[in-house]
Amino acid sequence: MKIWKSGTIMKINNISNKTKSLFHNILDISAYKKHEKKTVTIEPLRPEDYHKCSNIWNIKNQPLAETWLEEIKNGNRMVFVYKINGEFIGEGALVLDTGDSDYTIPDQRIYVSRMIVKKEYRNRGIGSEILAFLVDKAKKMGYSEMTIGVDKDNINALHMYKKFGFTEVLFDGADENGEYFKLMKNIKEN
Repeated sequence: MKIWKSGTIMKINNISNKTKSLFHNILDISAYKKHEKKTVTIEPLRPEDYHKCSNIWNIKNQPLAETWLEEIKNGNRMVFVYKINGEFIGEGALVLDTGDSDYTIPDQRIYVSRMIVKKEYRNRGIGSEILAFLVDKAKKMGYSEMTIGVDKDNINALHMYKKFGFTEVLFDGADENGEYFKLMKNIKEN
């Protein structure tokens, strides 16, 4: 393995792609931590800041964006934003009532929605931090179950949800958007 420095860019040759990817992630994270003091927060999203989520996902191309904003305003959807130095990097939401009893049951079951991390920040544990925050928040709100919907081909998300205990399959099927699972986790305090 040859590693040399060219300006500020590290070059790596003669190693596998998997090792290169791992090494690049380590370099990216180390460089970020070393050269910039970061402040990480997870905060409730205010309706007037909703447009800032376009830093994470394309609001203009999402047909449900206005519906979600209305749900935030009426209190049915609580969105929490993961920020690094004030920049919107990821988000996750808790929805009280989806109108689907697989997903929500008043005062018992709450739905996790819009788990998303900005593309260039993925595979760094940020999604896990957001999900852990949401699980803790739901417990504090008195819920005993959490649900999530996930596309069958979203292997990374499926792995994370399984790791977090979303293992009970409530639905295995498809709709007009493709094949997906409805998964549940018991979060009741013992």
